Amino acid sequence: MEHRMIRAAEGQGCDESSSDFVDVLLDLEEENKLQHSDMVAILWEMIFRGTDTVAILLEWILARMVMHPEIQAKAQAEIDSVVDSDRTVSDTDLPNLPYLHAIVKETLRMHPPGPLLSWARLAIHDTHIGNHFIPAGTTAMVNMWSITHDQDIWPDPEEFKPERFLLQGEDNVHIMGSDLRLAPFGSGRRVCPGKAMGLATVELWLAMLLQRFKWMAADDSGVDLSECLKLSLEMKNSLVSKAIMRNQE
Repeated sequence: MEHRMIRAAEGQGCDESSSDFVDVLLDLEEENKLQHSDMVAILWEMIFRGTDTVAILLEWILARMVMHPEIQAKAQAEIDSVVDSDRTVSDTDLPNLPYLHAIVKETLRMHPPGPLLSWARLAIHDTHIGNHFIPAGTTAMVNMWSITHDQDIWPDPEEFKPERFLLQGEDNVHIMGSDLRLAPFGSGRRVCPGKAMGLATVELWLAMLLQRFKWMAADDSGVDLSECLKLSLEMKNSLVSKAIMRNQE
Protein backbone atom coordinates (compact mmCIF):
# COMPACT_ATOMS: atom_id res chain seq x y z
CA MET A 1 0.00 0.00 0.00
CA GLU A 2 2.68 2.49 1.00
CA HIS A 3 4.73 1.64 -2.07
CA ARG A 4 1.73 2.34 -4.30
CA MET A 5 1.12 5.64 -2.50
CA ILE A 6 4.69 6.74 -3.18
CA ARG A 7 4.75 5.70 -6.81
CA ALA A 8 1.35 7.31 -7.43
CA ALA A 9 3.03 10.69 -7.07
CA GLU A 10 5.00 9.98 -10.23
CA GLY A 11 1.98 9.50 -12.47
CA GLN A 12 1.68 6.99 -15.30
CA GLY A 13 3.30 6.94 -18.70
CA CYS A 14 6.17 9.20 -17.65
CA ASP A 15 9.41 9.34 -19.55
CA GLU A 16 11.78 6.81 -17.99
CA SER A 17 14.68 9.22 -18.51
CA SER A 18 13.11 11.80 -16.24
CA SER A 19 13.18 11.60 -12.47
CA ASP A 20 11.66 13.42 -9.53
CA PHE A 21 12.11 13.61 -5.78
CA VAL A 22 10.32 10.29 -5.28
CA ASP A 23 12.80 8.59 -7.64
CA VAL A 24 15.68 10.03 -5.64
CA LEU A 25 14.27 8.60 -2.42
CA LEU A 26 13.71 5.19 -4.00
CA ASP A 27 17.18 5.10 -5.54
CA LEU A 28 19.17 5.89 -2.41
CA GLU A 29 22.16 3.66 -1.84
CA GLU A 30 21.79 0.75 0.55
CA GLU A 31 23.39 2.47 3.54
CA ASN A 32 21.03 5.43 3.13
CA LYS A 33 17.96 3.41 2.16
CA LEU A 34 14.70 4.59 3.70
CA GLN A 35 11.73 2.49 4.70
CA HIS A 36 8.61 3.15 2.66
CA SER A 37 6.88 4.49 5.78
CA ASP A 38 9.71 7.03 6.19
CA MET A 39 9.33 8.12 2.56
CA VAL A 40 5.60 8.62 3.04
CA ALA A 41 6.32 10.73 6.15
CA ILE A 42 8.82 12.90 4.23
CA LEU A 43 6.41 13.49 1.35
CA TRP A 44 3.57 14.20 3.81
CA GLU A 45 5.65 16.89 5.51
CA MET A 46 6.69 18.45 2.20
CA ILE A 47 3.12 18.65 0.88
CA PHE A 48 1.16 19.37 4.06
CA ARG A 49 3.61 21.47 6.08
CA GLY A 50 5.81 22.85 3.29
CA THR A 51 3.42 23.93 0.53
CA ASP A 52 -0.20 23.31 1.45
CA THR A 53 -0.34 25.62 4.46
CA VAL A 54 1.56 28.41 2.68
CA ALA A 55 -0.82 28.35 -0.29
CA ILE A 56 -3.90 28.22 1.96
CA LEU A 57 -2.70 31.13 4.10
CA LEU A 58 -2.03 33.26 1.00
CA GLU A 59 -5.53 32.52 -0.28
CA TRP A 60 -7.04 33.64 3.04
CA ILE A 61 -4.95 36.83 2.98
CA LEU A 62 -5.94 37.70 -0.59
CA ALA A 63 -9.58 37.06 0.30
CA ARG A 64 -9.22 39.59 3.09
CA MET A 65 -7.54 42.07 0.74
CA VAL A 66 -10.49 41.80 -1.63
CA MET A 67 -12.93 42.33 1.26
CA HIS A 68 -10.98 45.22 2.78
CA PRO A 69 -9.70 47.45 -0.07
CA GLU A 70 -8.70 50.16 2.42
CA ILE A 71 -6.32 47.72 4.16
CA GLN A 72 -4.99 46.57 0.80
CA ALA A 73 -4.34 50.19 -0.26
CA LYS A 74 -2.54 50.92 3.01
CA ALA A 75 -0.26 47.90 2.54
CA GLN A 76 0.48 48.94 -1.05
CA ALA A 77 1.30 52.47 0.05
CA GLU A 78 3.73 51.06 2.60
CA ILE A 79 5.41 48.92 -0.06
CA ASP A 80 5.63 51.90 -2.46
CA SER A 81 7.27 54.02 0.24
CA VAL A 82 9.95 51.40 0.89
CA VAL A 83 10.59 49.94 -2.57
CA ASP A 84 11.67 51.99 -5.55
CA SER A 85 9.19 51.82 -8.44
CA ASP A 86 11.83 50.40 -10.79
CA ARG A 87 12.49 47.22 -8.81
CA THR A 88 10.64 44.28 -7.31
CA VAL A 89 10.27 43.95 -3.57
CA SER A 90 12.80 41.55 -2.03
CA ASP A 91 13.27 39.69 1.23
CA THR A 92 15.60 42.43 2.48
CA ASP A 93 12.63 44.84 2.41
CA LEU A 94 10.47 42.76 4.73
CA PRO A 95 11.81 44.19 8.03
CA ASN A 96 10.68 47.62 6.80
CA LEU A 97 7.08 46.50 6.13
CA PRO A 98 5.46 46.30 9.59
CA TYR A 99 1.91 46.76 8.31
CA LEU A 100 2.33 43.88 5.86
CA HIS A 101 3.59 41.76 8.75
CA ALA A 102 0.55 42.81 10.80
CA ILE A 103 -1.77 41.70 7.99
CA VAL A 104 -0.18 38.24 7.97
CA LYS A 105 -0.44 37.99 11.76
CA GLU A 106 -4.08 39.06 11.76
CA THR A 107 -4.90 36.48 9.07
CA LEU A 108 -3.13 33.79 11.07
CA ARG A 109 -5.26 34.84 14.04
CA MET A 110 -8.58 34.72 12.19
CA HIS A 111 -7.85 31.87 9.77
CA PRO A 112 -5.07 29.64 11.18
CA PRO A 113 -4.29 26.97 8.52
CA GLY A 114 -3.61 24.53 11.36
CA PRO A 115 -6.40 25.23 13.86
CA LEU A 116 -5.70 22.09 15.91
CA LEU A 117 -2.06 22.05 16.94
CA SER A 118 -0.12 18.82 17.05
CA TRP A 119 0.51 18.99 20.80
CA ALA A 120 -1.63 15.89 21.19
CA ARG A 121 -1.69 14.26 24.61
CA LEU A 122 -3.24 10.92 25.54
CA ALA A 123 -4.95 10.54 28.90
CA ILE A 124 -3.71 7.25 30.37
CA HIS A 125 -5.99 7.47 33.41
CA ASP A 126 -9.47 8.83 34.10
CA THR A 127 -8.99 12.36 35.37
CA HIS A 128 -10.75 15.65 36.02
CA ILE A 129 -9.70 19.10 34.84
CA GLY A 130 -11.88 21.56 36.67
CA ASN A 131 -15.44 20.40 36.10
CA HIS A 132 -14.52 18.36 33.03
CA PHE A 133 -14.17 14.58 33.20
CA ILE A 134 -11.48 13.20 30.89
CA PRO A 135 -11.76 9.41 30.44
CA ALA A 136 -8.69 7.28 29.87
CA GLY A 137 -7.82 6.96 26.18
CA THR A 138 -8.91 10.51 25.32
CA THR A 139 -6.62 12.44 22.94
CA ALA A 140 -6.45 16.13 23.79
CA MET A 141 -5.28 18.79 21.32
CA VAL A 142 -4.78 22.56 21.52
CA ASN A 143 -7.56 24.39 19.69
CA MET A 144 -5.72 27.47 18.43
CA TRP A 145 -8.79 28.63 16.47
CA SER A 146 -10.78 28.81 19.69
CA ILE A 147 -8.02 30.76 21.44
CA THR A 148 -7.68 33.31 18.65
CA HIS A 149 -11.46 33.89 18.56
CA ASP A 150 -11.88 34.23 22.32
CA GLN A 151 -13.16 37.70 23.22
CA ASP A 152 -11.60 37.41 26.66
CA ILE A 153 -8.20 37.28 24.95
CA TRP A 154 -8.76 39.34 21.80
CA PRO A 155 -10.95 42.47 21.71
CA ASP A 156 -13.42 42.36 18.81
CA PRO A 157 -12.19 38.93 17.71
CA GLU A 158 -14.46 38.78 14.64
CA GLU A 159 -13.14 42.07 13.25
CA PHE A 160 -10.24 41.91 10.80
CA LYS A 161 -7.97 44.62 12.19
CA PRO A 162 -4.22 44.37 11.44
CA GLU A 163 -3.71 47.57 13.43
CA ARG A 164 -4.19 45.58 16.64
CA PHE A 165 -0.61 44.35 16.19
CA LEU A 166 0.74 47.88 15.85
CA LEU A 167 -0.87 49.28 18.99
CA GLN A 168 1.11 49.77 22.17
CA GLY A 169 0.91 46.65 24.30
CA GLU A 170 -0.35 44.25 21.64
CA ASP A 171 2.65 44.78 19.39
CA ASN A 172 4.53 42.33 21.60
CA VAL A 173 2.40 39.37 20.50
CA HIS A 174 5.01 37.11 18.93
CA ILE A 175 3.85 34.27 16.68
CA MET A 176 6.88 31.98 16.86
CA GLY A 177 5.67 30.11 19.93
CA SER A 178 6.59 32.28 22.90
CA ASP A 179 3.08 33.77 23.26
CA LEU A 180 0.25 31.23 23.40
CA ARG A 181 -2.36 33.84 22.48
CA LEU A 182 -1.19 33.34 18.91
CA ALA A 183 1.01 30.32 18.25
CA PRO A 184 0.08 29.09 14.75
CA PHE A 185 3.35 27.18 14.43
CA GLY A 186 3.08 25.48 17.81
CA SER A 187 5.48 25.88 20.70
CA GLY A 188 8.13 24.07 22.68
CA ARG A 189 9.95 20.99 21.47
CA ARG A 190 7.32 20.21 18.83
CA VAL A 191 7.26 23.67 17.26
CA CYS A 192 7.25 23.75 13.46
CA PRO A 193 10.93 23.70 12.36
CA GLY A 194 10.12 25.62 9.18
CA LYS A 195 8.25 28.48 10.88
CA ALA A 196 10.72 31.23 9.98
CA MET A 197 11.06 30.15 6.34
CA GLY A 198 7.29 29.67 5.98
CA LEU A 199 6.51 33.11 7.40
CA ALA A 200 9.15 34.82 5.25
CA THR A 201 7.86 33.01 2.15
CA VAL A 202 4.28 34.14 2.75
CA GLU A 203 5.32 37.74 3.44
CA LEU A 204 7.54 37.96 0.37
CA TRP A 205 4.95 36.47 -1.98
CA LEU A 206 2.24 38.70 -0.51
CA ALA A 207 4.42 41.79 -0.93
CA MET A 208 5.09 40.89 -4.57
CA LEU A 209 1.41 40.22 -5.28
CA LEU A 210 0.35 43.52 -3.71
CA GLN A 211 3.13 45.49 -5.37
CA ARG A 212 2.10 44.37 -8.85
CA PHE A 213 -1.66 43.93 -8.61
CA LYS A 214 -4.83 45.40 -7.19
CA TRP A 215 -7.10 42.58 -6.00
CA MET A 216 -10.86 42.91 -6.49
CA ALA A 217 -13.95 40.72 -6.33
CA ALA A 218 -14.67 38.90 -9.58
CA ASP A 219 -18.40 39.71 -9.41
CA ASP A 220 -21.10 41.09 -7.14
CA SER A 221 -21.26 37.91 -5.07
CA GLY A 222 -18.22 39.03 -3.09
CA VAL A 223 -16.11 36.67 -0.99
CA ASP A 224 -17.38 33.63 0.88
CA LEU A 225 -15.42 33.14 4.12
CA SER A 226 -16.97 29.77 4.92
CA GLU A 227 -14.38 27.40 6.35
CA CYS A 228 -13.73 23.73 5.67
CA LEU A 229 -11.41 21.68 7.87
CA LYS A 230 -9.48 19.08 5.87
CA LEU A 231 -5.76 18.56 6.38
CA SER A 232 -5.71 22.32 6.90
CA LEU A 233 -8.40 24.96 7.46
CA GLU A 234 -9.31 25.80 3.88
CA MET A 235 -11.82 28.11 2.24
CA LYS A 236 -14.94 26.03 1.60
CA ASN A 237 -15.32 27.76 -1.76
CA SER A 238 -12.07 28.73 -3.44
CA LEU A 239 -11.37 32.43 -3.86
CA VAL A 240 -12.26 33.86 -7.27
CA SER A 241 -11.00 37.40 -7.82
CA LYS A 242 -9.70 39.85 -10.40
CA ALA A 243 -6.07 40.94 -10.42
CA ILE A 244 -5.50 44.29 -12.15
CA MET A 245 -2.01 45.54 -12.90
CA ARG A 246 -1.50 48.60 -10.70
CA ASN A 247 0.28 50.54 -13.45
CA GLN A 248 -2.81 50.11 -15.65
CA GLU A 249 -5.38 51.46 -13.15
